[in-house]
Amino acid sequence: MKIAQGVTRLLGVGNERTAQPPRYVAIADGLLVTETHAEAWFLLDSSNTDLMSVEARDAEHDEVCATLAKTLAGMDCHLRILWTTLQAESYRAEGAELFCAGAWKEWVEDRVERLDQLALPARHLLLGVRIAERGNQTPTRLHDALGIGTTAISNRELARLDAIMRRLGRRLESSPWRAQEATAEMLSWMIAREQHRDTPLPTPNSAGVVTGARLHQLTRGRVLPYSDHLEILDAAGNPASWVAVLTMPTFPEELESPGHGEWLRTLAEISYVPELDDADDIGPMDLPVNAEASVRFRVVPKKEALKRVEEARRLAKEQRQSAAKHSAEETSLDNEETEGQMAELARSMRREDVTLVQDHPRLIVASDVSLEDLHARVDAVVGHFGGMGIDVLVGEDEQRELWLECQPGDRLRVDDLGHVRDVDGLAGSWFWGGAKVGDERGPIIGYLTGTTSGPVRADVTAGSERGDATTTAFIGKSGRGKTTAMMLSMLDAAFRGAAVFALDFKGDLGGVTVAAQHYGLNSHLVSTGAEYAGVADMFGLLDREGSERAQIEVPAQLGIAVPPHLRARGAEVPIQQAVNQVITDGEPATWKVIDLLRRSGDDLARKTGEALYELSQTALGQVFMGRPSTGQALLRPEPGIWVVQMPGISLPLAETAREDWNVLERMSVALMHSMLAYGITTAGRADLRGMRKVVAVPEVHVLTATREGASFLDYVARVGRALSTALLVDTQDCEALLRLIGVVEQLSAVYGFQLITESQQDALATLLKLPPGPHTRRLIRSIGLTRDGKIRHGHCIHLDWRERSATMQWDIPSLELMQMLDTTPRADDTRGEVDMTKVGQ
Repeated sequence: MKIAQGVTRLLGVGNERTAQPPRYVAIADGLLVTETHAEAWFLLDSSNTDLMSVEARDAEHDEVCATLAKTLAGMDCHLRILWTTLQAESYRAEGAELFCAGAWKEWVEDRVERLDQLALPARHLLLGVRIAERGNQTPTRLHDALGIGTTAISNRELARLDAIMRRLGRRLESSPWRAQEATAEMLSWMIAREQHRDTPLPTPNSAGVVTGARLHQLTRGRVLPYSDHLEILDAAGNPASWVAVLTMPTFPEELESPGHGEWLRTLAEISYVPELDDADDIGPMDLPVNAEASVRFRVVPKKEALKRVEEARRLAKEQRQSAAKHSAEETSLDNEETEGQMAELARSMRREDVTLVQDHPRLIVASDVSLEDLHARVDAVVGHFGGMGIDVLVGEDEQRELWLECQPGDRLRVDDLGHVRDVDGLAGSWFWGGAKVGDERGPIIGYLTGTTSGPVRADVTAGSERGDATTTAFIGKSGRGKTTAMMLSMLDAAFRGAAVFALDFKGDLGGVTVAAQHYGLNSHLVSTGAEYAGVADMFGLLDREGSERAQIEVPAQLGIAVPPHLRARGAEVPIQQAVNQVITDGEPATWKVIDLLRRSGDDLARKTGEALYELSQTALGQVFMGRPSTGQALLRPEPGIWVVQMPGISLPLAETAREDWNVLERMSVALMHSMLAYGITTAGRADLRGMRKVVAVPEVHVLTATREGASFLDYVARVGRALSTALLVDTQDCEALLRLIGVVEQLSAVYGFQLITESQQDALATLLKLPPGPHTRRLIRSIGLTRDGKIRHGHCIHLDWRERSATMQWDIPSLELMQMLDTTPRADDTRGEVDMTKVGQ
């Protein structure tokens, strides 16, 4: 019998190759039980490595090596890397939990349609570990024929296996993988998807276990093996997809990481050019292959590894000595080299704690289009790894065995295509590495553009809920999409029920109010001019706060606006007297203060009133001290978006003395005084503490140049967490922002767009927590450009509140919304061309 087994193994048809497929007994959370053994399965988390510093990468690599060498030593493991298309339907279900204001269902529907168009692939990392043998419970053929076989599993055994799985899971959870037990639904999906069937997955019973008939339906598919591929049939017996399993027989002696050594992480980078049936068809010319991986490995315990190394050294020595005797004392250089390498490896294992791992990597390529499309994908995979010096071959005449070997719960079948390397070699593949950034839940704002794809979520109002900072910065040169990104964040916040207050110095935020009104949000655009006279009157803005605050703020504001020669004569005294009188009379307003001054018998008071009256007739003055038009709504602290446009203001520099301010600068500061007082008061009101609030300041460098503006930003940033107020800032001057320590200390998220000068790039690198140097400068300079040098609007580097950085693309759900949010000079004309009844359809 042993002789027959040896012959079959020599011919490549050993017992492992011919063994029956796994017969599943039960599936539970974290457990997969077959007739012969039990496996614990864990879902591994991805790590954000694209922009990680070298020091951080080395530290995480060492942690993974320690996990492999200590936690998984001596265990048979099965690593699976799977890809699926993001299910946009799940975002529709989340909408009711995320949003509550306006026509949020329409907003969510537009995003769902866009996600369907993008068809973003999502990566799943699963690790199976063989934890127990179940003895010889495999039914014989006679049992099968008579129908007396049993596949039952007792609750006691299931509880014992669950305890083993959880103990192992606690150790893996502390690793960089942050492993969590895979749910029964996830394991059922992993088994069923290998046969590419669309039948509904079985639901676990009340105990959370899939058994019996529910489990049997997972393996009802039909697969036809051919010499170089497998054909998956649908329920009608027609070809549904084609699959090829590839082997990786040879690797270079050394691989660099970062670089070609990350051979599993780079699976996400493989793309191919499909053939188009119609020459006129305009479609994507470069599509992802989404090759999957199945790696069975075993970390060899040190004692066993040393024994293997010593046997290899002894064998090489014997061959060298034998060659010296029979070849005129000319020894083989290969034998000498092998003997020396094994001796050196043994010393390293004893002194440097080197650990060996035996792995058998397989790549799975699938196509739902045609066999020719499968071949194109396979060629792309072979070419990709060929450039790394790694041979990848189609498993000729062993597709059935290789495909079965990749199934969860199966075994190693083709054991002559493995590799023995140190754990650094397996960990250096960085199978868990890639790009990851953003919140775990919240509105979807775009997608990753790094080595792994997927949606990016961000909620600018979530900082207070998690007890964290609440400031978000959008930084970059003009025309790269930072203001549009801010407007999208404002819309998401308003749909979440926030009161959004924006100061628009440049006058290009009008589109956000158009979009908000289209989606049914409470939204108002206020601008300088007679139409909005009195809108920023602090008596009206602070009415709910009471007259005490206005009694201080209004005289200070008018004192800023009054000409310097009158202020030098003591004009502030009659101003305060007039304010006190107006408050006493009831229904106070700033224009009433001016009117009272003009009618005063005191010469200084009358001249002060006349000067303020003339200034109140200007475009800037009418907004905060003009007589309001009838029926004009004031800014209100309630859910919605309020944009206050102040184009044409000119704020003085911080070093400019107050006596040297010109008329435009005095009026600009006085108007800004209203806006800043309103923002601070609204953020601090006790009756609004539980309400989400957002203060958005585009072109924030206008404020950072003044003492008042810098003080306002510092205050809102520091108290934002306690007052549930998020601060959004948009600037082109990263260096000036970096000098605002109070704001920088409270940053929760940063979106870095393209910058050109080295000083600005270095300042942005500091905020993005990226290592300074030429590499980061080149990254920041090129972030907003395509490969052919065209501008890529909305492309940026995102730093989230966990201090993870990755490149991402802001995405606007529809063309109509893009036109509404347009900030270019043609924006007004473009919005006029939009049929508002069709937006989002």
